[in-house]
Amino acid sequence: MEDTTSGPASQQWTRGRRLGIDLGKARVGVAVCDPDGILATPVATVRRDLKTAGEDIPSDIREIAETAAEYEVVEIVVGLPVTLSGEEGPAAAHTRAWVERLTDHVSPVPVTLTDERMTTAVATRRLNEGGVRGSRKRSIVDQAAAVEILQQWLDQRRR
Repeated sequence: MEDTTSGPASQQWTRGRRLGIDLGKARVGVAVCDPDGILATPVATVRRDLKTAGEDIPSDIREIAETAAEYEVVEIVVGLPVTLSGEEGPAAAHTRAWVERLTDHVSPVPVTLTDERMTTAVATRRLNEGGVRGSRKRSIVDQAAAVEILQQWLDQRRR
């Protein structure tokens, strides 16, 4: 697992689709980009599986792995929740543990962590500006946050 939370990675750019992931307590937002890494678009919202324990693979990880295979992604980018000061708390530890399980299941596709500060707030604001409200907003805010995470990561790579 690569961690780009402290700045852009130095790895060579490989053409191909990438999956963006916004891991929440109840849902996982999923986005994908085009093969040239220009534009991230929403794909799905996956319900979290918090009941599966031990060696069994949680259904959310299984579904994301299937989506990654369907889109033939070359990398998965997961938002890491850090505080505004850049420190990691319990949410970041939870995300890292989930990413370890995901990484084991999607290997050899690399999984990268990236700073997700403010992405949900930006996604919510954009949905509000677009007139999306109520239950419809709740159902797509996770996808919109995944789009923000992936788009910010892609834009950093282009700089």
